Amino acid sequence: MSGVELRVYAELNDFLPAEARYTAQTRPFRAHQTVKDVVEAAGIPHTEVDLMLVNGESVDFGHRPQPGDRLTAYPVFESLDIGSLTRVRPRPLRDPRFIVDVNLGGLARLMRLMGLDVRCDWDVDDAALAAKAADEHRILLTRDRGLLKRRNVTHGVFVRSDRPFDQVVEVIDGLDMRCGGVVNDVAKEDVVDRLEPLTRRYHDAFRQCCDCGRVYWKGSHHKHLENLVDQIRAAIGAA
Repeated sequence: MSGVELRVYAELNDFLPAEARYTAQTRPFRAHQTVKDVVEAAGIPHTEVDLMLVNGESVDFGHRPQPGDRLTAYPVFESLDIGSLTRVRPRPLRDPRFIVDVNLGGLARLMRLMGLDVRCDWDVDDAALAAKAADEHRILLTRDRGLLKRRNVTHGVFVRSDRPFDQVVEVIDGLDMRCGGVVNDVAKEDVVDRLEPLTRRYHDAFRQCCDCGRVYWKGSHHKHLENLVDQIRAAIGAA
């Protein structure tokens, strides 16, 4: 067994033991292992990495390092164009849809309140959850780093915050999801095919975002929810 040097930047250090953060560390590896294997063996889910360098050159996750190579890992660049460099993840899902694990129910409810497409399956195991994320092209949100290390998970976010409010701000801000589109009044007949049966029955006034197409209406507890949305938007700088 030989060794390579690994250094990670920014929030990727959160996954390392305190003594290994913000410094280069020597990692053991075998000849058959890839840079992805080295990074995940250090405790970092591959979904959190967007750029890998070996001796200063960008490589993909399938690259096999050589003894003495210097590996550098950078976190997700959702809001930054890294040009011709080799992204190790698939391109960001710009029509984002999500799936969350059982520990993030509060986050799921707030994201739905924000008009986002969020799936919650509380009765499935990790393998099924990862498979659904892959099959439906959903971004997997979890606090389980082992789940993000599954090979078929291509888009995922390790949620660091504890409170649902902070979690939704973290996800929206981290993925640069500020739509910013103008929301205008829209005729009910123009969006009726997008409404649930009870919404069609009890509501007549609707608004729609000109950019992302999401439809909004004043449901029950509207004022409380409106204030909560305003607080979230202010926290991500989208107000």
